[in-house]
Amino acid sequence: MPNPVKRHSKTRRNTRRAHDFLKQPSMSVCPQCSEPKMPHRVCPNCGTYKGREVISAEKIS
Repeated sequence: MPNPVKRHSKTRRNTRRAHDFLKQPSMSVCPQCSEPKMPHRVCPNCGTYKGREVISAEKIS
């Protein structure tokens, strides 16, 4: 396999790596139980989504 002909500068390397960092997941508050949950997902604590009970409380416990 061919090797690079010219060395890449530190600036070019750092520019390439600028988007490699990990982003912290965004969290929202459940309107039913006020526990933190990920947006657009069922609340893992109470099992509701958009005001409706999606998962029964028996399955969660």
